[in-house]
Amino acid sequence: APSPFDHARADVILRSSDDVDFRVFKLFLSLASPFFETLFDLPQPSEEMNTDVEMKDGLPVIPVSEDNKTLDPLLRFCYPCTLAEDPALEDFRDIVNVLEAAKKYSLDTVAKTVCKSLFNPKILEANSLRCFAIACCTRMQDECALAARYMLWEPLVPTWFEEIELITSTELLTLLVYHRKCATAIQALKVDLSWITTEYTQWAAAPWMVGKTSSGSYCNCARSSSGKYPLFYGNTVAQWWEAFMDSTFLDLQEKPCAETIRQDVEKAIQSVRQRNCGHCSAVVPGGMRDFGTVFINKVEEIISKVTLSLRY
Repeated sequence: APSPFDHARADVILRSSDDVDFRVFKLFLSLASPFFETLFDLPQPSEEMNTDVEMKDGLPVIPVSEDNKTLDPLLRFCYPCTLAEDPALEDFRDIVNVLEAAKKYSLDTVAKTVCKSLFNPKILEANSLRCFAIACCTRMQDECALAARYMLWEPLVPTWFEEIELITSTELLTLLVYHRKCATAIQALKVDLSWITTEYTQWAAAPWMVGKTSSGSYCNCARSSSGKYPLFYGNTVAQWWEAFMDSTFLDLQEKPCAETIRQDVEKAIQSVRQRNCGHCSAVVPGGMRDFGTVFINKVEEIISKVTLSLRY
């Protein structure tokens, strides 16, 4: 193994499942874990003793079931910072492997540190439900709430996942209820559009929404006649904008998060471009992306008031 696990004065060797030898100091591991403290308190073999324990360079070799990729970061967490910095764990599976090993060897402090590595945006975006399960299992309430927030990026009913056995039916139901509460709360924005008129205090601030040119005339894009949305300062909204609002609120029922709005904004822009309206093709992309930011901020404000009813 690489430094610092190649020290000439180490007093025991841990051999990984893929045959990498880690020369380590019993003291560091004993201070970090009662498991290792008990193990090293047992009589240690020597080369003169007739035992089944393998010896190498006068040191006993203790085989472990973890591979080199898991054992290396685990041991670095056990060492003083002057000899080894805490490793940066960025892959979900690597983190879970190290976490399981930390629990196995009663490295409680290390387990908590490793668990927190799960809760960064990169990992949460791809593994929100799995992170939620681990947070529940380790009774980390703040991390449960954070993972639940990222779970809003996923459909309401999840597919099977490996860590599902780590959580109870009550915890899973609590997560699903939270997801539904967020989706329901957001729908209020469709009923009360004051959040739009508060941002756009006159139609001229968002002419792309009603298809009006700078001269005050309408472009050739069709305008809504359904009456679903109130007149925008006396102007009927564009048909494509109404379709965007309808589809987005429908999508938000399944995935009540900012990413849903971002995706639907881009779809609306592409739809407008396909209409080949010279006026709208020029003004809609910028206007809609700005509107998307307003929409997202309002949605996140609402979601922040919804609590995950999970207590440990």
